[in-house]
This record gives sequence, structure tokens and C-alpha cells, in this order.
Amino acid sequence: MVVIPFEWLRMFEKVFIFMAVKLRFQRHGQKGRPFYHLVATDSKAARDGKFIEKIGYYDPNHEPSQFVFKQERLEHWYKNGAQLSAQVNTLLKKHKVPLSRT
Repeated sequence: MVVIPFEWLRMFEKVFIFMAVKLRFQRHGQKGRPFYHLVATDSKAARDGKFIEKIGYYDPNHEPSQFVFKQERLEHWYKNGAQLSAQVNTLLKKHKVPLSRT
């Protein structure tokens, strides 16, 4: 059995920062005319706050609505454990985007 001194755990606490990544929308546009950016962000960040990467956008103002994104980056984040917000998950299912964790 290996016993790790408590002081060592305190040292590594600052080195390993685990971040839960979430794929969600950032709202932009005027009042009554929303425009959304699909971003990979820390789950604790504000809705329209800092993000890691911009993946695409969703514009519901056009008929039909426009949903454009980078498929390879979306798959990359999803395979690495990013969680989808409810709205993103709904739109991906609507557009029949195949995603798998493997």
C-alpha cells in the first residue's frame, strides 16, 4: 500500500485543474432578434462570458433558420467529454448530426 503525504496532495492541487467543458449557445443580437454562437466553454462561466472556442452559430431569424458549425471540432469536444446543453442537443437531433463518444 502506498501512502501519499497530505502535503503532496496540496502541491498537486494547483497543478491539476479539472474543467468541465460544456457546448452551449451565447446570445447576441438586438432585442427581439436573437443570434447565437455555439461555443465550448467552462461550465462555470457566465452564459455570455469567456469561452474556449467558437464552433459555429445559429440564426433563427432566417426562414429556414441557419445552423452552421464545424463538424470536426464539435466531434473533438464531444469525444473529449464535453456536455451538451439542452438547446444544443435538441438542435443537433433536429438536424440529425451523428455524435458518439468513441
